[in-house]
Amino acid sequence: MALNLLQNYGQHHANLAGLREATGDYVITMDDDMQNPPDQALVLIDEAMDGWDVVFGRFERKQSAGYRKLGTKLISMINRRVFAQPPGLAVSNFRILRRDVVDRICNSRTAHPYLTGQALLYSNNRTDVLVRHDKREVGSSNYGLTRILRLVFAILFSYSLFPLRAAAAAGFVIAAVSFLLGLFYVVRSFFVDTPVAGWTTIAVLLSVFNGVTIALLSMLGEYVVRTLNAVSAHDTYHVVERVSG
Repeated sequence: MALNLLQNYGQHHANLAGLREATGDYVITMDDDMQNPPDQALVLIDEAMDGWDVVFGRFERKQSAGYRKLGTKLISMINRRVFAQPPGLAVSNFRILRRDVVDRICNSRTAHPYLTGQALLYSNNRTDVLVRHDKREVGSSNYGLTRILRLVFAILFSYSLFPLRAAAAAGFVIAAVSFLLGLFYVVRSFFVDTPVAGWTTIAVLLSVFNGVTIALLSMLGEYVVRTLNAVSAHDTYHVVERVSG
């Protein structure tokens, strides 16, 4: 079965479309650039037969550009914080998922699917196994630095409260600094005369508080937009035709 989507919705939306069409007891996801050799799928299957919910492919040596490796490390850090990825577990897009995990992912209501994180969320018995990663022979990857950053922000804003809490913490710190600055100017006013009394204090405090307010409103606005997208009834992808094998 092949799906022809209306447009390029991105890797994770395409994977989700495939999962919803799949009917097997296990489902394997892999890239189509042949860097995940098809024969290595047997390695995943053999490991999954030992009773694992999810088996990720751990690459012996990843054949990709330096910025991609850096992006992978960044996303791994986020996965550990947001999805409680166990230490020592390697994750990748080359993986095998048991049917119950697939069903949980398919039933999840989110406008921003991230299959790696969802596989971690909806399973409690996962592992990785060593697989080969080949060099790309034709073309170049479309997963540039911009897409990696978009994925990072999608994970943070769709699955984590960390940005909101970080902004709140920054607001408290700046508020504390502002309070100390105001106290400093109050004490200073008893000993030093200023050309325009109160002007510096008002200007500094207004700048700081307005900056904090704008930052927090922007962060809250991002969550509101994503919440509206998540609860909307629209589909995240559209299939033009199904081609049977």
